[in-house]
Amino acid sequence: MNASNQPAKLSCANLWKVYGTSLATSLIADFRGANPADLCSRIIDSGGIVAAADVSFAVETGSIFVIMGLSGSGKSTVLRCLSRLVEPTSGEVILDGKNLLDASPGEMIETRRHKMGMVFQNFGLLPHLTVLENVAFPLRTQGIALKPRLERAGDMIDLVGLTGREYAYPHQLSGGQQQRVGIARSLAVEPEVWFLDEPFSALDPLIRTQMQDEFLRLQTQLDKTIVFVTHDMLEAIRLADVICIMKDGLVMQIGSPVEIMLEPADAYVSEFTKDVPLDKVLTAESVMGEVTNVKGDYPTVGRSTPLQDVIQLFGSQETVINVKGEDDKPCGTVTPVHIVRALHRSTRATTTPT
Repeated sequence: MNASNQPAKLSCANLWKVYGTSLATSLIADFRGANPADLCSRIIDSGGIVAAADVSFAVETGSIFVIMGLSGSGKSTVLRCLSRLVEPTSGEVILDGKNLLDASPGEMIETRRHKMGMVFQNFGLLPHLTVLENVAFPLRTQGIALKPRLERAGDMIDLVGLTGREYAYPHQLSGGQQQRVGIARSLAVEPEVWFLDEPFSALDPLIRTQMQDEFLRLQTQLDKTIVFVTHDMLEAIRLADVICIMKDGLVMQIGSPVEIMLEPADAYVSEFTKDVPLDKVLTAESVMGEVTNVKGDYPTVGRSTPLQDVIQLFGSQETVINVKGEDDKPCGTVTPVHIVRALHRSTRATTTPT
């Protein structure tokens, strides 16, 4: 789950979505460059409802970009604007260097069919079709012949761990199994960008955790460019390379999980992070000190190893954990003192945001 160093696969710039007023486009054009919050007030005064306000971000190839916020924050609206399931009022959505807002309806249909995969909270399975037929359905809309589409669907069913359930109907599956079918169906078209809108929020906590594990396993194998929407900070921390926190249509902060935890932009972001266990967020790299010439055969971990896993390596004998970089060369060491200092610093950061 590491972000790549490649250019952004998908981005949006100055993205607005306003309902309820015909003046929105002219107001945005007239006050371009103004404070977005002030412009929101003008739009509301004109009778409009702002669902997304001047949203800008970039999603790197192969990374997981999580948009989170409370109900009504605009996170799902932004996701739908990226695919133009909802038509933006203003702004740009760039996929592979092309502005999707310039694409015709026919071009967008083809883009969704061939480049985008989508998974939603309500699963959306067709009740009269079997698992195999549901997964193969988007390939059918592409005009792919029966044999290759069923073969592809079978491969996706194997990938999500539902082998043996190919001929079951949705009502014969558990909630977690139904969501796996939804995931397999979205992957059947081999999408370049994968959109997921609170896909696990309707599941029981234990199943939800299992599905998060499954999601991370799939990403390790497939290396997709992902935009994932959630209202759960723990889920965001666990899955994200980058987190975007929204409120009332506005972006409050964008950063890595560690940056969000250690440097919350304001009290609103800090409130989101206050109950997140720090050892689940911090990594070996975020707490390590300089490489030291210590004697002894001590455990070694990677830079991105979660702090909670590093802590478990300290036993009665170990006093040092070595940290290695991507080139397998030592890049730092972790001691109990490093951990105490990091947790103390982090606690102060989340209680006194700048």
